[in-house]
Amino acid sequence: MRVDWVATPPPGAQPPRFAPRRLPYTGPPSYPATPRWGFPLLVWRWPTALPPVPGSSASVSPVDRARATGAAAVQALWITAALCLTAACGEGWRYTLLLASRYGALSGAVVSLSDALVITTGVVSVLAALLSLLLAVLWLRRAREVAALAAGFAPPRPDWQVVLGLLLPGINLVVPGSALAELEHAALGRPAATRPTPSRLVLLWWGAWVVGVLLFVLTVLWSFRGGVQAAADGVLLHAVNDLAAAALAVLTIRVVHWINGLIGPVDTHRVRRARVVRVTGAPPPPLRPARPAGVRR
Repeated sequence: MRVDWVATPPPGAQPPRFAPRRLPYTGPPSYPATPRWGFPLLVWRWPTALPPVPGSSASVSPVDRARATGAAAVQALWITAALCLTAACGEGWRYTLLLASRYGALSGAVVSLSDALVITTGVVSVLAALLSLLLAVLWLRRAREVAALAAGFAPPRPDWQVVLGLLLPGINLVVPGSALAELEHAALGRPAATRPTPSRLVLLWWGAWVVGVLLFVLTVLWSFRGGVQAAADGVLLHAVNDLAAAALAVLTIRVVHWINGLIGPVDTHRVRRARVVRVTGAPPPPLRPARPAGVRR
């Protein structure tokens, strides 16, 4: 038989504890100087939105990294689309001035303003497009990593082959679309043995990419031609190129949203609430047994 002895102090061995006396209220606190303490100037946000402190154990998940990079790429793509549309309007205005110059002299201030608009929007749109391309490639790399972890198999081609396929002429017409198709295939959880079948959105983006690259090459080659008519046709070609770039940017935004929705969990803030209005064709519910007479409700 096991016996546990518990020793407790006898009554009166410790001094009695007296409850602290509440002092009367003397007003709000006063300080000899302005206090330096306070809450940080930050709005309320989710904890994952804050970057991890260097040296701490907290880390951002690959899904959050892919979503953050995709959000940055989307913002840059919206700016690129707006700049390309503005550049197309500037090219259209220049072509209108070319048509008007056949019947008389133009104002120097109007021509200078048109040239300034075309040159400024052209340079800024190219810089924005390069930034969007860099962020989109970074998002593609991180999204491929997340999709590979979820699907359980590695991508068919490494990242350096995808980047190299974007830069090499001729190959850059095929590699970007196939890389997106492979990413979509893995994000949908399809088996690795089956061949990727791109969706309609990916096929539309692939076609817009091919048209944009071909228009860009044609515009660069057209600029080496001489003559007044070639210059006028070049203005129209620049306008069409800007419109194609804007359409490609918008389609890229849709693709980024589509892939991010596949590789990450469902965001409850973006889900629309549904309400059942009526039910048709459903079988009738089973009848409840009759309540006995003596049972109280």
